[in-house]
Amino acid sequence: MPPTVGSDVVALFAVVAVACAVPAGFCVAVLLRAVRTGPRAPRATYLPVAAGVTLASVVFALVAGLRAGGVGDTALVLVSGIGFALACVVIFGGLLMLPTIVPPTARASRVLDGLLLTACAFYVAWSLILEPAHRAGRGGALLAMDLDADCLAVTVPMLVIAAVLGGVLISAVHLWRTPTTALAGLAGAAQICLGAGTVVLATAGYSPKVLAPVGGCLLGAGFVSMALGGLRAQRARRAQVPAPAAAGVAISTVPVAAALAACLWRLSTGAPLDRGSVFVATIIGGLLAAQQGLSRRDIRRYLARLADSEAHFREMAHTDALTGLANRRELIRILDTEAVGGPACVLLAIDLDGFKYINDVRGHDVGDDVLVEVARRLRSNVRPGDCAARLGGDEFAVLMWAKPSEATTVAERILGVLSKPYELASGSVFVSASIGMAGCATADSIDSLLRNADLALRSAKVRGKNRYESYDATYDELVSRRSDLEQELRGAVERGELMLVYQPIATVAEGYVAGVEALLRWHHPRLGSVSPAEFIPVAEEAGLIHELGTFVVHEACHQLSRWIADGHDLWLSINASVRELHTPEYAHRVVEVLRTHRVPAEKLVIEVTEHAMALDVDQLKDRLSALREAGVKVALDDFGSGYSSLNLLRTLPVDILKIDHALLDAEDTRSTDPLADIVVELGKRLQLDVIAEGVVTPGQRDLLHGCGCRYAQGELFGWPLPAERVEALFGEQIGGSPRIPAQSVGSVDSAREIRQS
Repeated sequence: MPPTVGSDVVALFAVVAVACAVPAGFCVAVLLRAVRTGPRAPRATYLPVAAGVTLASVVFALVAGLRAGGVGDTALVLVSGIGFALACVVIFGGLLMLPTIVPPTARASRVLDGLLLTACAFYVAWSLILEPAHRAGRGGALLAMDLDADCLAVTVPMLVIAAVLGGVLISAVHLWRTPTTALAGLAGAAQICLGAGTVVLATAGYSPKVLAPVGGCLLGAGFVSMALGGLRAQRARRAQVPAPAAAGVAISTVPVAAALAACLWRLSTGAPLDRGSVFVATIIGGLLAAQQGLSRRDIRRYLARLADSEAHFREMAHTDALTGLANRRELIRILDTEAVGGPACVLLAIDLDGFKYINDVRGHDVGDDVLVEVARRLRSNVRPGDCAARLGGDEFAVLMWAKPSEATTVAERILGVLSKPYELASGSVFVSASIGMAGCATADSIDSLLRNADLALRSAKVRGKNRYESYDATYDELVSRRSDLEQELRGAVERGELMLVYQPIATVAEGYVAGVEALLRWHHPRLGSVSPAEFIPVAEEAGLIHELGTFVVHEACHQLSRWIADGHDLWLSINASVRELHTPEYAHRVVEVLRTHRVPAEKLVIEVTEHAMALDVDQLKDRLSALREAGVKVALDDFGSGYSSLNLLRTLPVDILKIDHALLDAEDTRSTDPLADIVVELGKRLQLDVIAEGVVTPGQRDLLHGCGCRYAQGELFGWPLPAERVEALFGEQIGGSPRIPAQSVGSVDSAREIRQS
C-alpha cells in the first residue's frame, strides 16, 4: 500500500470516523447514566463497557487519522490490532460482570468455553485450510508461521478477537431462552468485535474504500446495540445460576468433535503432524481439563444447593411455619416409627380455652402472637426427647416417652404455665388451656391414639376447662351424648322445649325480694332435663348461642313487663355469653327488646363473667358503655373466681359485683371470711352494689350482714323457680331472717328504700 492516499480515501475515513463517533457518544452517555441511576449491584460493571466503547471509537478515529496522514501499514496494524483487541477484551469483561448476562459463578466457565471454541475453530481451519495451503505453496509468511512484527500484530489481535467472539457466542447460547435484554448486549459486543476485526484486516493492506465503511457501520451498529442493551439491562432482574443442561454439554462437545474430526481427516490423508497442530491440540487438552474441573465444581455446588433445598423443604413439610414446632405430619411420623412397639408413651392433646374469641375480637395478629408464646412455653416445659407439636389452629400436642403417672406431673406444669397472662405489645391477654391424655397402651393404632387423646380433651372441656383429663372408655358415650345434644338443641326454641326459671335476689337485712336472675332450662322429651352447664358450651361451640340469647332476652323482658304491670318493683338480671357481648349489634338488640316490651332500661341487669372481661377489655368496654348509655345496668359475675383485677373495676362500666360462692365457704358459721369482707368494702369504695351468690346457711347470711353486704341469693333465699312460683315470694320475708330495725342496717335507711334501689 503506498505511503500516500488519495483525497477521496481521506474524506471517506473522515466521514466514517464522524459517523462512528456519534453512536459511540450515545452509547457512552447511556452507560454512564446507568452507572448513576441504575440498580446498585451492576453499576460498576457498566464502567468497563463504557471504557471499551470509548477505546474502540478512539482507536477507529486514530486509524482513520493515520490513514489520512499516509502512515505506513505496519504502524496502522499495530495501532488498530492492539487497540481493538484491548477494547474487545474490556467490553467482554464488563459484560461478564453483568449478573443479567452471566451469573457470577459461571464467569470462568464462559471464558474457558470461549477459548475452547476459538482453539477448536482455529485447529479446524488450520488442519483443513491453512496448513494444506501452506504445503501447496499458497500460504505466505503467515501460513508458514513466520512470526515477524507485521504477522504478530495481525495474528495476536485476531486471535483475541476470535476468543471474545467465542465467549459471546457461548453466552448467547446459554441465554437463548431468556429475555432479550442480555442478548441485546451480547449482540452489541459481537458487532463491535466484527467491526474491529474488519478494520484490522483493512489496515493490513486490503481495499480501504470497501472495508472502511463496513467496519465503521459495524462499529456504529454495535454501539447502538450496546446502548439499547444497557437500557434494558437496568430493568432486568438478577439472573439465577442455571443447572447443568444439555446446552452446556453441546457447547463443549461440538467444537471438540469438530477438532477431532479434522485431526482424523488429516491422519487419513497422510498429512504429518506439525508443530502448530501439536501446540493447538495441547491448548485444547488443557482447556478441556480446566473445563471439566469447573464443571465438576459447578455440579458439586448444584448438588449441595439441591440437598439444602431438599432438606429445607423436608423441614418445612414437617414443621409448623408459625411456631417452629413439629406439625401433625411429623407427630404421626414419630408415632409410626418410634411409638409402635417402642417404649411407653403418653400423648397430651392441648387446646386453648377461648382462643377463638381472641381471634374474633383482638384480630389474628394478636392470636398469632399468643400461639407463638404458647409454643415457646411448651418448648421450655417439656422434657428432653419429648415432642411438642402444633396440630392446627389453637390445637397442640405433646408426645412424652413416659408412664401415665409421670405425664400427669408434666400436664399440671403445662396447665400452670399456659394459664399465666400473655404480655403482648397490644396488651395483656388471658388464656387457659385444657389437656386430654391418652397412653399408647390404650390404643391399637395411631388413629385411635389421637382419637382417645381428643376424647379426653373434650371431657376436660365439658368438665369446666383449664384442667386435664385422662382417657376413659366411657368418654365414647360422652362424645355421643354431646353430638346428640347439639343435634337436638337445633330447633329447641321452636319446639318450645326451653323455658326460664327465676332465682330470687333478696336483701340481706330484711329478706325481701329485690330482684330475680333469669336462668335458662331445657327439658327434652327424650333426653330429659339437660343442665345449662352441659348444653350452654355445646351451644357456644355450635354457633347457637345467639339464638338462645335472643330467646332469653325476649322471654325475660316479657315476664318483667308483666310483673311491672302488676305493681311489683324489682329488677331482672340475665347472663350474656362472651360471644354475644362481642357482637357489635348486641347493645342495639337489647334496647330494641326493651322498647318492644316497654320495660324501663334500669330494670334490666346484664351479667358478665369475669373471664369474659379478661378477653378484650377495650372492646368489651365499648359494648358495656353502649348498654349503660341506654340505661341498662351491668354486673360483674363470679367475681373472685378468675382474673380479678382492681384496674378492671376502675375502668369498666360496672354497677354491681357478684361475689363468687367460693368466697363464702367458711368452715363454721362463727368465723368471719376476710375475703368477703374485703370485696364488700371494695364495692363500697367504688360505689358498686354487691350481691353474694351461693348463700346456703344462716351463718353465711349473718357473715354477709356483718360485712355490710346488701344483697344475696342462693339456696337459703330460694331455688330457681318458674315465674308463677317465684312471684308468690314477692313482698314476703324469705331466708328465715327476722325483720331487723332499719337503723341497725349500716348504709340501708329502710326496707322500702332497699326494695326501691
